[in-house]
Amino acid sequence: MTDDQQILTADQVEAEGLVDWRILFHALHARYRTGDFATALRLVDAVGAAAEEMNHHPDLDLRYGQLHVRLFSHDVFGVTRRDIRLARRVSELAAGLGVRADPSAVQVLEVALDSADPEAIKPFWRAVLGLRDSPLHDELVDRRGVLPTLWFQRTDPHEEPRQRFHLDIRVPPEEAFARVEAALAAGGTLVSDERAPTFWVLADAEGNKACVTTWKGRNQSS
Repeated sequence: MTDDQQILTADQVEAEGLVDWRILFHALHARYRTGDFATALRLVDAVGAAAEEMNHHPDLDLRYGQLHVRLFSHDVFGVTRRDIRLARRVSELAAGLGVRADPSAVQVLEVALDSADPEAIKPFWRAVLGLRDSPLHDELVDRRGVLPTLWFQRTDPHEEPRQRFHLDIRVPPEEAFARVEAALAAGGTLVSDERAPTFWVLADAEGNKACVTTWKGRNQSS
């Protein structure tokens, strides 16, 4: 393993003095307030060119007036010296465009599910949400960075929970049945398909529920 493949600790990252950036879980995050869309596009172009030059590529989330940049080394699933170098370069490019970072705006949502036996229910959630095993922790992750991480909190055995909330996953109609079938094959049960193809209600082996949903049977705006 080379120096560029060594995962840095949060303390090591903090010691680098990256003013624009904050480490959240396994990645560096920066939110740049561009003020308008054209400036954000110029920053995206500049970051893209730098990423190609350095052969290291960030995840970019472009919205009106802002650009969110997420950096981590996918091969080792953590922050390395490669990320530090590119983070400094991105900060320089943003400063050159007169764009300021807003560190107070960065945040990452992680969903925690209490379970006495995570290994028994993890395959269901991997299937129903289309996630992958994390290489580091007892959790499931979306390598595309679209869905939040699902982390399994170990707890004592308990009766079927009365959920105060559950997860709805919206997929294209042509993908819904395959997603339901994958969840059932992974140990899930069908609670109800009365409203299919609008939604199917599924449950994992401990009774935690989730819905696979589509736009069919709804108002066109929902």
